[in-house]
Amino acid sequence: MNPRPNLNPRLDLLQPYPFEKLKALCADIAPNAALAPISFGIGEPKHPTPEFIKAALSGSLAGLANYPTTAGADSLRKGIAAWLERRYGLPRVDMAQVLPVTGSREALFSFAQTVIDGTRPGALVLCPNPFYQIYEGAALLAGATPVFANSDPARNFAPAFDRIADDAWARVQLVYVCSPGNPTGAVLSLDDWKQLFALSDRHGFVIASDECYSEIYFDEGRPPLGALEAAHKLGRGFERLVMFSSLSKRSNVPGLRSGFVAGDAALLKAFLLYRTYHGGAMNPAVQAASLAAWNDEDHVRENRAAYVRKFAEVTPMLAEVLDVALPDAGFYLWADVSRTGLTDTEFAARLLAEQNVTVLPGSYLAREADGVNPGANRVRMALVATPEECLEGARRIVDFCRSLQARGA
Repeated sequence: MNPRPNLNPRLDLLQPYPFEKLKALCADIAPNAALAPISFGIGEPKHPTPEFIKAALSGSLAGLANYPTTAGADSLRKGIAAWLERRYGLPRVDMAQVLPVTGSREALFSFAQTVIDGTRPGALVLCPNPFYQIYEGAALLAGATPVFANSDPARNFAPAFDRIADDAWARVQLVYVCSPGNPTGAVLSLDDWKQLFALSDRHGFVIASDECYSEIYFDEGRPPLGALEAAHKLGRGFERLVMFSSLSKRSNVPGLRSGFVAGDAALLKAFLLYRTYHGGAMNPAVQAASLAAWNDEDHVRENRAAYVRKFAEVTPMLAEVLDVALPDAGFYLWADVSRTGLTDTEFAARLLAEQNVTVLPGSYLAREADGVNPGANRVRMALVATPEECLEGARRIVDFCRSLQARGA
């Protein structure tokens, strides 16, 4: 008999991904076959990819004959730097402060492998709660322990940093934040950033700001505040601070796998070294398409307008039967289902069975911390489908909730 291969024991610490849990929950459910399926579960943009991005991609296939550099083409880095200056009102952004990456997901994960010092005992990584599960996996596989700052509904779901004990802060090496948040849609305020920067100055941890939803918002005059923008407004540099952005949601190209990291040049120099070994170079044709996307804002405004219309129609409908409100930004609704008398998992399972609509239980997106799971009794709804599908899905959810009331749940 062949011996078992050696494996990294930290892999055993990883929890199933939320969609694996959802699949298990629904394994024995037969959805209502009389109704076409509608999914509000996965946050995958369904708006069409702009034609000019496709043209830029297909028109650059000659680049496939060359190995790309891990740092990316100068033209792309300059284009991203210019976008940062326009979007956030920043002074000159140097190319050393920008690094293209193959999607924010892989970069959020690999960044932890770069900055966590495993020689220091008891390393902690602070995550918002609820959160994007990549943060937890990145911490665990870097040899650190994740700790969680619960979202505070009384403070617009901002993480309750003040509830983290001083002895924990002393061991925190990396803090992940997500603004606009997944799943809450909450945007950190300037005061939130001021508090977090003060903690970083005191304890020396690095801040990784996940901003992949930054271009989906509802008021053209009030774009979400970004981490680098907050640092600039507070008169500080980018020390121990990086932000992650992506074209997936902004430009409806999740399959392109294109984003960037920007901020502290010293951190990015180390991250570039890691990525050189990791193999994180971006396809040359993807680089060309990415530059075209970052250079254009017309398609982004059109994309936002489509979300504005959907949320304006769907949110008040759902608010009649659930505790839900328009988020600050992003394309999720974070609905409290408590008034239905069902838990979040019961709600998701029965909604699928009766109305063939998929939503994601909020408890799958969070961990118990301070004795509570802040995602419990909430569901995440991704309004990524066509307006017609979103309206039909909302009508079915309203019918489902009203039928529960009529039946006494």
